[in-house]
Amino acid sequence: MENHKCIDCEFKSSASKILSSEEFDILEKNSALVFFKKGDIIFKQGALSTNVAYLRTGIVKIHKRGVSHEKILRIAKSPSYFGIPTTFGDKINQYAATALEDSSVCFIDSNLFRNFIFKNGKFAYELIVELCENELNDYERYANQSQKQVPGLVAETLLCIADKIFNSSRFNFPLSQSELADLVGTSRESISRILSDFSANKIIAFNGKELNILKRDVLEHISEKG
Repeated sequence: MENHKCIDCEFKSSASKILSSEEFDILEKNSALVFFKKGDIIFKQGALSTNVAYLRTGIVKIHKRGVSHEKILRIAKSPSYFGIPTTFGDKINQYAATALEDSSVCFIDSNLFRNFIFKNGKFAYELIVELCENELNDYERYANQSQKQVPGLVAETLLCIADKIFNSSRFNFPLSQSELADLVGTSRESISRILSDFSANKIIAFNGKELNILKRDVLEHISEKG
């Protein structure tokens, strides 16, 4: 945990940029900045939630424990909020969040957060925009999971991580093969085989954890044809 000055933060969300100086003072008194190492659990499924989490820096996975195994629901990139559905839909976390790389998170008192929404329409509007964008992305991914073959899903996921998380065709891949399997909805063995095929055909290249997309057009074709 660290002392922080909210109004001077360089990682403000679109919603928080709307706040007045007085509201930033209130926010600062009712929030805490916490740093997490890669692999640290940010919050647990089934635990009581009294805060909204704002991912200030880093990347996290949102995951939910099912009947037989865990399912990765989303990869969240900073800056973004996560935990809002729990704040308004339930007092118990319905999913967990774990850092995929060193990350910093602001925990904001949920009662204060609600008060900002009630009193500041522009703040509420920016939150709704973010939630809608996330929901539309999730709908598209869920629809594709039921219609594409596994190689298409893997190709789509690699492109999505490259474009929406890192904005680069070369990046340190944040997931293990088991985590990628959970995200796509297949087995680790299938992921290992598909990645090996992609590498053998020089579509992608791995150097340790670094992934380089060599033939983007081929990967896009695989993604589209599913």
